[in-house]
Amino acid sequence: MNPIQSLFQELTIPRNVVITMHQKPDADAMGSSLGLKLFLQKLGHTIHVISPTSWAGFLNWMPGCADVIDYERFTGKADQIILSADWIFCLDFNRLNRTKKMAEVLSKAPAIKVLIDHHQEPQTEAFAFGVSDTSKSSTAEMVYDFIQMTGRADILDLDIAQCLYAGVMTDTGSFRFPSTSASVHQMVSNLIKMGLQHSVIHEQLFDQHSENRIRFIGHVLSQRLRFFYEYNTALIAITQQDLIQYDIKTGDTEGLVNYPLSIQGIKLAAIIIDRGEERKCSFRSKGSFDVNTFAKTYFNGGGHFHAAGGHSSDKLEQVVSAFIKAVQENEPMLA
Repeated sequence: MNPIQSLFQELTIPRNVVITMHQKPDADAMGSSLGLKLFLQKLGHTIHVISPTSWAGFLNWMPGCADVIDYERFTGKADQIILSADWIFCLDFNRLNRTKKMAEVLSKAPAIKVLIDHHQEPQTEAFAFGVSDTSKSSTAEMVYDFIQMTGRADILDLDIAQCLYAGVMTDTGSFRFPSTSASVHQMVSNLIKMGLQHSVIHEQLFDQHSENRIRFIGHVLSQRLRFFYEYNTALIAITQQDLIQYDIKTGDTEGLVNYPLSIQGIKLAAIIIDRGEERKCSFRSKGSFDVNTFAKTYFNGGGHFHAAGGHSSDKLEQVVSAFIKAVQENEPMLA
């Protein structure tokens, strides 16, 4: 994979560009993709943003989100766009299989593939150019850096700023995670000086939930949360019936895994959700416990040192049992 700086001299030549992200995109994936889209459009490129799946409704306020193509809904149209692209920017994921059903057409596409990502162990052979930096707080911060390095920060506007702020703010846990470096605060300072109204973005992301979601959270915390204090661990296991009962939509389970991590003494928190076709897992940790390695070893996943995900085709009860066994095997590191 060649350095992304090698592309800078080509940015003045208009091209057909696809920007894509991981499945079930969060605010960082969507925000970084839309921020980059708006920037490249100003340079004269034709841009299509394609999400592998649907996304949470609380992201729809982002400038440009109305034009994002849902691959699962418009597969034929999306395939045609991908196969005719000159460049494909891959944001907030570093392995093609993170795009679910879209991975096959991405691997076949003749376009130059460009990676911008901050996750561990990138599939470097899949990308011609790119930057992979695990020290960065978010992909949104990396897109901001990309814009700065191109020498065209003069065309950065409030629409771009809103998208990038949403990504960096959420991926840093509202600036409380260890990845919140001085450069993050400098970026936010610059965006606010431009006129960014940060409180409005917080309201759009965190104050637009349904009554069902609030009642669902109460149900989950009272009925589905288990503690294993001997391992400093907490687990939430959500059934398909829970999702149906509370009419849970994409994004409604976002952030739930962080609730038990706020309890004194808990070093590892996990959530396992029965999605029907598979069981999805999210892991969060504090201190020295590496959930990236944990997810990779036991649950076909990966991510960051303190935040990772995985999946399994086993039944929910089997996945829960596998999680408890895995925690027991890691007892010395959780003590």
